[in-house]
Amino acid sequence: MASSVATFLTSTQEQQVVDAIRKAEKQTSGEIRVHLEDYDHAEVYQRAQQVFHMLKMDNTKLENGVILYVAVNQKQFVVYGDNGINKKVGPDFWNSTRDVIQDQFKKQHFAKGLILGVTQIGEALKKYFPWDADDTNELTDEISKL
Repeated sequence: MASSVATFLTSTQEQQVVDAIRKAEKQTSGEIRVHLEDYDHAEVYQRAQQVFHMLKMDNTKLENGVILYVAVNQKQFVVYGDNGINKKVGPDFWNSTRDVIQDQFKKQHFAKGLILGVTQIGEALKKYFPWDADDTNELTDEISKL
């Protein structure tokens, strides 16, 4: 039987999410990652922090990485940003981003939720960390999975 991570998004949906990440990152020095995993424990927020570190998202020059972590089995997610972006946006930003994603997840529109979340994160990163000619893509845009 395929894991729920393998069936959470179709290959087409996965590519649409990656395209949204690439589009968002063309306008910012920030880094956005989507991570999917089968995770069945209560502390999803702590796991998102662990994965953020494991993916070396806390090594970006401007501390402006954001992970959209999804515990697929539980249909729970966390939007977690590094110190640089946290200093710029308030809790309203994180709450509104969560709400946009959650609204789509409740409808079982997981790809749409991720794309809308990535787009909203990208807009905030663009505002506070605009793209510069010296920028390099510090992290892969591909969806990571465990």
